[in-house]
Amino acid sequence: MSPTPHPAPRIGIPVRLSDAGAPGADHRIGEANRIFDDVVDLIRAAGAEPVLLRPDSDGGAPEAPLADCRGFVVPGGGDVDPALYGADPAHPALYDVNPAQDRLDASVLRYALAQGRPLLGICRGMQLLNILCGGTLHLDLPRTAVAHDAAPGEEWGVHEVALSADGALAEVFGRDRIPVASGHHQAVDRVGDGLRVTARADDGCVEAVESPAGAAWTVGVQWHPEAFVPADELRLPLFRALLDRVHAEREAGSRP
Repeated sequence: MSPTPHPAPRIGIPVRLSDAGAPGADHRIGEANRIFDDVVDLIRAAGAEPVLLRPDSDGGAPEAPLADCRGFVVPGGGDVDPALYGADPAHPALYDVNPAQDRLDASVLRYALAQGRPLLGICRGMQLLNILCGGTLHLDLPRTAVAHDAAPGEEWGVHEVALSADGALAEVFGRDRIPVASGHHQAVDRVGDGLRVTARADDGCVEAVESPAGAAWTVGVQWHPEAFVPADELRLPLFRALLDRVHAEREAGSRP
């Protein structure tokens, strides 16, 4: 008799809460809501079941669906409230600061870290991960030759990042440099406790953080792997790597 196949692992992803149709809403809110759907599609394409995590009455993700998820993805969106890391909450470059989104995303990140579940943070997700670990952000990056944000009329900035040889990302992509799709004006400044930098742009900007080798699989990337540029084959590897770790932990847990 052949063994009963395992059901697809469930991967939790907190929903986006900002309303792109609200009066005066920044156009970037609609873009973040749209690419959220692309992230969900990639979780499914990697072989997992996406679980959309919505806030409970306290603003965090409910315990029951969290406990049912074997891994987590925290996607991009608006700026994290600067008050969370002691920065200026009135900085003119800020957009879509949404405390409700911060509470929801933070609850998912804290749960994943506490339980040692595989975790992928994308753009804002990486930034909030860094803050929860005691780090800070650059409120507004200085302009450099690196296209961290999209030029007028473009959807993404595209640039290269260098991957550390001893990081998970170099193994995931099988090379030491990759081109990435970028759309941000903030980035990691002081790196949070327990995180290490494993990718940088050519101007020194932190592009990825990871947990130390041997710890639970925690990866944050500043770029947007869900984007269809610069190369379609670069979209899925991170999500497959997350699922590979979920499968490995499930197999390890089933052994005597």
